[in-house]
Amino acid sequence: MKVGFVVGEHSADRIGADIIRGLRSLGATIEPVGLGGTAMEAEGLHSFFDIEELSIIGVGAIVARLPQLMRRLSQTVDGLLDARPDVVVTIDSFTFTNRVAARLRKARPDLKIVNVVPPAIWAYRPERAKALAAAVDHTVCLFPFEPAYIAAAGGPPASYVGHTIMSEPHLNAIWQARGGGVEKPIGEPPTLLILPGSRRGEVNRLMDDFGATFAELKTRMPGLRGVLPVVPRVASLIRDKLSAWPEKPEVVEGEEAKWRAFAEADAALAASGTVALELALAGTPMVIAYRLDPLSYQLRRLITGWTAVLPNYIVDHPLVSEHFHEFVRPQLLSRRLERLLKDTGERRAQMEGFAEIHRLMTVDRSPGEAAAAIILQQAGH
Repeated sequence: MKVGFVVGEHSADRIGADIIRGLRSLGATIEPVGLGGTAMEAEGLHSFFDIEELSIIGVGAIVARLPQLMRRLSQTVDGLLDARPDVVVTIDSFTFTNRVAARLRKARPDLKIVNVVPPAIWAYRPERAKALAAAVDHTVCLFPFEPAYIAAAGGPPASYVGHTIMSEPHLNAIWQARGGGVEKPIGEPPTLLILPGSRRGEVNRLMDDFGATFAELKTRMPGLRGVLPVVPRVASLIRDKLSAWPEKPEVVEGEEAKWRAFAEADAALAASGTVALELALAGTPMVIAYRLDPLSYQLRRLITGWTAVLPNYIVDHPLVSEHFHEFVRPQLLSRRLERLLKDTGERRAQMEGFAEIHRLMTVDRSPGEAAAAIILQQAGH
């Protein structure tokens, strides 16, 4: 069985490799062809070209490299048509992968195409669901709330298969150590985890506010301990920004140190992003803040989602408080966090919500194997 893949970035490459392993675990003898990265190449794929060429951020950069991208688009379509796969799997990177799928559909209407990681129509541009439906036969979702959104927006049939984050060993260990997230006593002194982001832009936009929030909170809770994990690409920037903070948290670096900080934390102040889901799965109450770059702020009306926090979508109510632009106010954030650093109804409500997230996201089989079963079904195997 020949399976075509269209992958545009490295997190999708890991998902693709997991699916290849899932196909083989179900007894399929497969030959992967198409686009992928190093993880998929380790499973036998010879990529048409280096997918690093597709890792472009920003409208200006995309426009500058548009001729090259269009050539790579045509190369991918032609390569897959020449390979004649039994089924094609597109993963994430909707702008590129769905264009490939649409061209394949036009050239070979009989070819079954499965999408994995659909576009986030729940956040913005719900019309993309119909474009997805025109190009693929089925979409595989990583979040339990997505199939309902896709159906309501006119998308293709959709299935939730689970998220690989659920098998993250550090998160599982922290969750179990906390007795399922609801039994961890507040530390003496309590510990605040500070997570200003992993990209330079978000760090620049949030660090001053996070510093003022920590200082305000220290006046209200003098014994409070702060811990700030950093990733290498923004470590020097964060340390530079910290020099202006009136109160200094402990800075830790490295993956193991990050997870130790997660395990020790009683609450967190974090930039919006996937980290909110990590915190929820660790059972750590949180406050989320975010500031957009100036251009994105001008285009903010294109955002149709009712929240920017994944845990809120999963439980379908505003479980975690979020603060956008003018509401990123240290006096407000510090008071929100103080309620989470004490035994309050707000703290208990979040922790009960995190237990519900665990329940909703738990699946019976691995996401790679579940996605593989859908792909085999679509391919008629």
